[in-house]
Amino acid sequence: MSPVEQAEHAEGLKEPGDAEPSERVPAGLLYVPVRSGPAGCTARFFRTPLGGRTAVGFTSAARLAATLGPEQASIRLSEPALRALAAPLGVTALTVDPQFSAPAADRTAAAVRERENSWRRWHPQHVGALRVTGAAAVVACLNLLIG
Repeated sequence: MSPVEQAEHAEGLKEPGDAEPSERVPAGLLYVPVRSGPAGCTARFFRTPLGGRTAVGFTSAARLAATLGPEQASIRLSEPALRALAAPLGVTALTVDPQFSAPAADRTAAAVRERENSWRRWHPQHVGALRVTGAAAVVACLNLLIG
């Protein structure tokens, strides 16, 4: 055993042959992805593959940029600070250096669909037909009330 392994074994952190310490080691300062909002920047929370919510932190700016893109804003927080920030929201999981992320939603296609389905794109004849139908329904109700 090396002197480092002997010291870890003596402190109870590592058994001989173990690949990782038995205690959770703090990750240190993390790069936490944020988004801007009306009250300033807000930490972004993500979903695990099973659908649970998780806070995410990266050990380097390069890892954050490789996973979420170079435009992603971030702040530096310690692991306990990130956990304390996430706990009131019911987020107890913390993922450090995730390697995969789903691609961002294609907002341009959604915007095109919204414009195509917008009431402003309706044909004037269709709008007129709805007005006539509505007026006929009002007249029919009045006829029922008047007798």
